[in-house]
Amino acid sequence: MTARTAGRSRATTPTRPTARPAEQAEARRIPGLVLGAFAALGGWVTNLGFPDTDVWWLAIVGLAMLAVTLHATGTHGRAAWRSAGLGFLWGVAFFLPHIQWADVSVGAVPWVALSVVQAGMVALAAGAYSWARRASWLARREWLQPVALAVVWTGVELLRSYYPFGGFPWGRIAFSQAGSPLGRLAWLGGVPLVSAATVLVAGMLAFGVVRLVQLRLMGPAGAVIAAAAVTASGMFVPVATRAEAGTLRVGAVQGNVGEPGEGSFAHRLEVTGNHVAGTLAVVERAGAEGLDLVVWPENASDVDPRIDEQGRALIDEAVTAAGVPLLFGTQEYVEGGRYNQSVLWLPGEGPTHVYAKRVPAAFAEYIPWRSLFEKLSDKVALVTTDMIAGTEVGAVPVPVARLDRDVVVAPIICFEVAYDHIARSAVREGAEVIFVQTNNSNFGYTAESTQQLAMTRLRAIEAGRAAIQISTVGVSAVVDPAGRVLERTGLFTAEQLLADMPLRTSTTPAVLLGSWVELLLAVGASSLVGVGIVSGARSRSRRK
Repeated sequence: MTARTAGRSRATTPTRPTARPAEQAEARRIPGLVLGAFAALGGWVTNLGFPDTDVWWLAIVGLAMLAVTLHATGTHGRAAWRSAGLGFLWGVAFFLPHIQWADVSVGAVPWVALSVVQAGMVALAAGAYSWARRASWLARREWLQPVALAVVWTGVELLRSYYPFGGFPWGRIAFSQAGSPLGRLAWLGGVPLVSAATVLVAGMLAFGVVRLVQLRLMGPAGAVIAAAAVTASGMFVPVATRAEAGTLRVGAVQGNVGEPGEGSFAHRLEVTGNHVAGTLAVVERAGAEGLDLVVWPENASDVDPRIDEQGRALIDEAVTAAGVPLLFGTQEYVEGGRYNQSVLWLPGEGPTHVYAKRVPAAFAEYIPWRSLFEKLSDKVALVTTDMIAGTEVGAVPVPVARLDRDVVVAPIICFEVAYDHIARSAVREGAEVIFVQTNNSNFGYTAESTQQLAMTRLRAIEAGRAAIQISTVGVSAVVDPAGRVLERTGLFTAEQLLADMPLRTSTTPAVLLGSWVELLLAVGASSLVGVGIVSGARSRSRRK
């Protein structure tokens, strides 16, 4: 063989390619069991950021723990599936304790099933983020990846707020931030912006941890500074609390029930009578100054007083004693179902305006696919008549003699407080204050009512309106337009709240922008994932 031939032979001999950095990282990746345990621990820690523990920064820490594990999976091969698995473990560890009240209310099987479904949504977010990271421009700019995580995560939060069966917004990361500076961002862009900002802070902290492990010392300092700056930004949001159109003197009555759980309404008119007694007490407390409005919770009248004479007599007794309108919750049975309503009852006139709940809770107020789910749980039989969704926006005009005008109020019924469009649409129709009327009697001594109060606080900031959450059993509270709790009750007690609520008419940026923030985040999340999928496909094609 000649030298020329030998040279050509050496040149054409295949050689083993040098491993890419991503492949090297894959080769020395952290064991899956370790990552899974760390992600699950992060989910448990995140729940500590919500009521009742309510240490808001722990929600950020727990989410950052998940982000660290997602970074460790890389972006090649089966990274998306690994990320989805880590997200699922985080979601199970978060939702099981977070919605433990569902076990108390409807039993273990529905509780676990709902937790697993919601964990699947977290898995979707984690897997989608892994695909988004495959975009070449994002892979080269790791400092932008926390932004991508925030957009994708919030986009999936919005998805699960609508699907399936009308959605389940409970556990949105924003609801942990009612008492943090980040919560004030609701004034600018509502709950979606608060979620995005919270995830952004968590992603930045995770980025800093990864850089520190890599001994790239410039990254951690910048990440911590950026995270602190985003967190502190809420302190500069100009949330206003002063009255713009006078004040409304409100007596809110928490009447209590005979016993927690399924026996709460076992004795006819007992709950109604409790609220009549509470009305007499708050009228006495108001003294000579009097009241402008009395508010009772959801289901405070356990019969429909429009057709029940005994119920009507009790309502008239309360209204006559107060001498002012009464806004209370009851149900109306019609052909084909029932409505969950908030009814305005005027002295000497009776019922005038009615608001019907627009978003009934699936599996609690109506049963989708009843024939299927009744085979899985006997608790389905507890919902004997499905609830029908209302169609009108909750903006109820209340005549106030002292102000010589109608004051428009926004009744929000129970779980509706978790949905972005309910309070926003009422404020657009002129609502000057918010009343969250709820019945928490079936949830026992769990954190359900305080989780709901955190949502009420964010809605107050978002709408720029004072709010009262009034429950049959607690926790009830008065909240100012900055989201601060001014007064609150205990759980399973008979108490009353007396508040001079500032009436506000100005429109916050969040209400003005409306669903545009949601739309922008949804489009952004879809675009990031789409670009990542295309980039990944091109990368595989080049390697082949």
